[in-house]
Amino acid sequence: MLHVEASGPVGALRLDALLEIRAGETLALAGPSGAGKTSLLRVAAGLLRPEHGRVRCDGEVWLDTAAGRNLPPERRRCGYLFQEYALFPHLSAWRNVAYPLRDVPRPERRRRALALLERFGLAARSDARPRELSGGERQRVALARAVARRPAAFLLDEPLSALDPSTRGAAGRELAAVLHEAGAPAVLVTHSFEEAALFGDRVAVLDRGRVVQQGTAAELAAGPASAFVADLTGAVVLAGTARRGGGGLTEVELDGGGRLVSADLAEGPVAATVHPWEITLEPPAPVASGSARNHLHGTVVAVTPLGNRVRVALATPQAVTAEVTPEAVTALALRPGVPALASFKATAVRLVER
Repeated sequence: MLHVEASGPVGALRLDALLEIRAGETLALAGPSGAGKTSLLRVAAGLLRPEHGRVRCDGEVWLDTAAGRNLPPERRRCGYLFQEYALFPHLSAWRNVAYPLRDVPRPERRRRALALLERFGLAARSDARPRELSGGERQRVALARAVARRPAAFLLDEPLSALDPSTRGAAGRELAAVLHEAGAPAVLVTHSFEEAALFGDRVAVLDRGRVVQQGTAAELAAGPASAFVADLTGAVVLAGTARRGGGGLTEVELDGGGRLVSADLAEGPVAATVHPWEITLEPPAPVASGSARNHLHGTVVAVTPLGNRVRVALATPQAVTAEVTPEAVTALALRPGVPALASFKATAVRLVER
């Protein structure tokens, strides 16, 4: 198990967080820029010493500020992937991967490095130096180096951020396979909830140095604890004021105009959240079709294809985004400037405090 505990000021940020990751588990640490994600990773790696903290991995104490213990980074058995790669410019790709294996015989060092580069699709670039590699290739060399030591823990700072879409999928699958095979605890930093859901057995959401919610990606998406978490998961977030309505429903008067109902119970200022795929679009009509209780009139401002679905942004008193099929876009002739009616069920709306 990897235990990371840190509190106290770090620059303008104040950390107050505790992470525990079991062997073989990947925790995705998600949140916006400046939330403290990389700072926590650096505390675990020994690159940042918090005012108060404790780091323990596989029964070994790496940091205990109360006891005055602080192992240097080179003695912490972790594989760290830096966001900026931190490759040695004068070494070839395979020598960069082999660098952490200084206690391994030279022939075995080279064999292991070349095998890892082949796994990440870089066998043909093994003799190239970092300046001769693309950004995505450098990222994959750094990934290979992080796993070369067969570490007790993995610390990965946005491991796929530099990869283009054509290589991100393959590299992501390979990384997931490597982490699974290693059986070591892993912390993966990302600002993307989709990436957190892809890699994380659990997701911890960090905001201003504090973990505000933890759980599986499905649990966070279905039951966000705050408007902040809901927004991070990709939900539409609408601010309003709730009051008890009829039929056991809650009515929400939306800021700026409009009204909706929810099956959740709440009163006072709330954030109403609904996932884009729960929202259907149709042409404006005096009487909306279907069983949905919520209807918001708007105008299309953007139509963005995302693989086998299309994200449609609507200008309403508060912005709404729906995800529909390409066929729906064609049938409804959706394009910027076209009016549309967004509809969704009361049971699709979650209400959280704001």
